[in-house]
Amino acid sequence: MRFFYFRILEASVKKDIRALSKEELQDFFVSHDAPSFKAGQVFQWLWQKGIHDFELMTNLSLEHRNLLKAHFQIKHINIDSQQRSADGTIKNAVKLHDHLVVESVLIPTSTRTTACVSSQVGCSLDCTFCATAALKRMRNLNADEIYDQVVAMDQQSKLYYQRPLSNIVFMGMGEPLMNYKNVLAAIDKITDSEALGMSPRRIILSTSGIPKLIRKMADDKVKFGLAVSLHSARQEVREQIMPFAKKFPLTELIEALEYWYAYTKKQITFEYVVWEGVNDLKEDIQALVGLCRRIPSKVNIIQYNPIDGSSMKQAHQTIIDAYIAALTKARISVTYRRSRGVDIDAACGQLANKIDSK
Repeated sequence: MRFFYFRILEASVKKDIRALSKEELQDFFVSHDAPSFKAGQVFQWLWQKGIHDFELMTNLSLEHRNLLKAHFQIKHINIDSQQRSADGTIKNAVKLHDHLVVESVLIPTSTRTTACVSSQVGCSLDCTFCATAALKRMRNLNADEIYDQVVAMDQQSKLYYQRPLSNIVFMGMGEPLMNYKNVLAAIDKITDSEALGMSPRRIILSTSGIPKLIRKMADDKVKFGLAVSLHSARQEVREQIMPFAKKFPLTELIEALEYWYAYTKKQITFEYVVWEGVNDLKEDIQALVGLCRRIPSKVNIIQYNPIDGSSMKQAHQTIIDAYIAALTKARISVTYRRSRGVDIDAACGQLANKIDSK
């Protein structure tokens, strides 16, 4: 009797329709004596128009809308609250269907708007300089939850800045490669001409460096760009600030990046923060120059954004200037990026669900 009850309960739980491929949607309609082309209409409503209500699918008959409602649900996100920085940056508290919360950030400049997307609730890694790393990893985001963040920020970009979203960076909460399947599935939908249709050249995936999965991306022939949160080209220093690096040493990471470039011919971006007393020595600079000479790359030096409970401080500007001078002398492209949204804890490394979204 108890087994029978649970079978009934399981059957009553509707599947999220966005977990189905177009082919599976076609099979569903055919199995209910409906034309298979209805799947294409539903697919367009879900992935191109971002509709979360079957009743709004107006080119479907009432019969077919009711059929969908009887069998499926749409577990969409909600922007629970938002904060706006003095520089125009918008930080969103994104509530998921199970009431967990992640944060996403819309970053405007005079010429473009960039969506900074989260991939996990919390984080799988333990970087000492990142507020998100202090949060327990609750779960991976589904592909549709990642996709929904992009759609929501595209709408915000049009509303507040009168232009569509131009770029996407996977630099929000979580380690994207620890959610490999869902992140790539989301990017497939983001770049699908029948869905959001963004160019993969406008997408950057940022990883702290998981060698095996960097190789897998190369094997999977991805079209988007790769950034690596490096912060030191010396193993002993990297282990100090990114303890997980003991499992993924620089030697393996470098080999994986060489493999990536050999197969994709895509230059790698190294993200790099310079801290006082951590990586501010001449040998730190020399190590980074040596690594960049080995792998076709550019360096993005990032302003450090303080987080609660950390005593780490950005190195003096003279040290940053020394990095820039050495890289420039070696003909390695380098930029120094000042942070956006610091006043609302929306800058790199600051996402920690401080917005109260209960």
